[in-house]
This record gives sequence, C-alpha cells and structure tokens, in this order.
Amino acid sequence: MKNNYLEKYRQDNLRKAQMKMLYILKEVVAVCDRHKIPYWLDGGTLLGAARHGGFIPWDDDVDISMRKEDLERFLKIAPSELPEDLMVQTLETDEGLHNRAYKVRDLNSFFVDGDDDNRAPYQKGMFVDIFPFVNYPSRFHRLTKRLTRSLAVMNFRLHAPHYYSLRSVGELIYFGWKRSLYLLIWQFLQLWCKKGDYMCSYPYYNWYGTIYRTADLFPLGEIDFEGCTFKAPGHPDEYLQSIYGEWRKLPPPEKRVVHSLFFVPNLIEPKELLPKSKSADK
Repeated sequence: MKNNYLEKYRQDNLRKAQMKMLYILKEVVAVCDRHKIPYWLDGGTLLGAARHGGFIPWDDDVDISMRKEDLERFLKIAPSELPEDLMVQTLETDEGLHNRAYKVRDLNSFFVDGDDDNRAPYQKGMFVDIFPFVNYPSRFHRLTKRLTRSLAVMNFRLHAPHYYSLRSVGELIYFGWKRSLYLLIWQFLQLWCKKGDYMCSYPYYNWYGTIYRTADLFPLGEIDFEGCTFKAPGHPDEYLQSIYGEWRKLPPPEKRVVHSLFFVPNLIEPKELLPKSKSADK
C-alpha cells in the first residue's frame, strides 16, 4: 500500500537532502584538493552533472570514485580533517557495518534505503559513496563482466542479514564456496593478463560488470555540478555511454522515483553555519 504522506514528505524534503549531500561532497573534495588526491564524480552524480547541471531531480545519493591506492591515502588523512559532524565509515571505523563499503557519513541526519539493517548499530546518516578503482584485465571481457557481476551479488548475499534456517545455511555454504572460486579466477586473470587499458571499481562494487577504458577516464577533466566545479572523467560522454547507453535520454516517468525509504536531512536544525573543517585554521 502506498503511503501518500510519506511520498509527499520525501518530495518536499528531497532538495534539502540533496543540499546536505552537496555539503558532504564539498568537504570530501576539500580534503582531496589539499592533499592532491585524485577523485572524480561517478555514476548517477556524473550523469546528473552532464545532463542536468546538478543532481538528477529525483536522485538521493552522491557517488565519487578514486583509485584504490588514492582511497587508502584518503582513509588515513580524512578522519582528522573532516568536520566533527562527518565521519569516514568503513568496517574498521563503524561497529555493526556488514559490508565493505567506503562512505563519508553525516551524523546530523538520518537515511534509510532498502539495503539497510535497522537492527545493526552502524551510523545511518546521509552520505557520499566512494568506490575504489582497480585495473582490469585487457582481455576476456565477457568472462570479467560475468565474474564481477556475480562477485558483487554474492558478496551482498553473504553480508545481508540472515534468519537462520536450513536454507540460509545452505546459501551461506554455496555462495561462500562460489565466491572463493570466482575470486581465484579473478586473481588469476589479474596476474596473467595485461592490465592498464581498462579500469573499474573493485568487483564487489561492480553490480553491472562495467568496464571503462582508462583513456576515457584519465587525464581527469572538470564538470559543473550545482554551481561548483568538480573533477570528472576526461571523456564523460564515452564514460557515461559505458554505463547508461543513451544517457541523454530521460527515463520514463515511472522510473523517476526516489529510491530511499526515508530520510531526515537535519536531526537538529542548525542555528548557525555548519562547522568549519578541522584543518581550516591550520
């Protein structure tokens, strides 16, 4: 049953939520710029920048990507430089987190989507997703796409909340064995195939088996997003074509929906400006 009150709340507050995510993005980028850590807008955020000049009107998340080694630098630096109302969320920093995800979360907000486990004690504020990019094999693309799609699904299934039963135990054994096999094949391809011509996020995050040409990504360019300039793939048209196909074409009206279940942009309404970055006075 559709709840019209909830739907109206989401529509009335979506722009506030987008502005909160823009705030998080700006703080993340400020850390990256200070320390020369390359990043770029990705996924729906890049699509919104290229097609709408900002957020897709019905979008409720922000995606950026970094090379894996650059993300590791960011994870070391950011916790001491982000404002106090933001946190770097990983398996190591937030107890109860099920999946290996990399996010910068806002603590003065609340956000729930279909994948969240409300019983788990991890932070659930609004966030920016950060995806680690690695080199992909230059050959066997069909096999690589199948491997990455399957690894993403299996990793999600294995870390999702389980109600223990014979079926769930069987699934854990089956998917655990299958994931180990697929990881072995992936590592074999990484070891023996030429790399450098293609990149994408680590297989656990590559739901669509997408493979990008490195030449479409680097050297990075710039793109306008909500009146600000951010880093973007050097050839955004080709990059977006790899993800969405005819990306300039709007989806049908029934697909233009907010995906989150519920959000509160501000738990406590700020009476003053948002806190300065910890490094602002350094």
